[in-house]
Amino acid sequence: MTVVALLSVAPVIEGSMASEVAKAVAALDGFDVEYETNPMGTVIEADDIDELMLAATAAHKAVDGDRVSTFLKIDDKRTTDTTAGSKVDRVAEELGREPRSASDE
Repeated sequence: MTVVALLSVAPVIEGSMASEVAKAVAALDGFDVEYETNPMGTVIEADDIDELMLAATAAHKAVDGDRVSTFLKIDDKRTTDTTAGSKVDRVAEELGREPRSASDE
């Protein structure tokens, strides 16, 4: 996969956003993307930018509220294929070990 992105979609509300964030994540299932949700957003991988943008738009629209805040950071490597996992693997190589994660605790 070539396009990797970090997507964060959240309603601007008081209290827990979990149910609305879950709607955004569920909207990704309708697209040809792979994704992994973490505490700060969802990493999305797609074969092309068009599919990624359609998925991100659907996630944004899935959230109810008077105000919705969406952050999208895209890494579109056009000359080589990459994955989110390979990016983490390269950091691990440089560290000489696996990076720590919240799930390690």
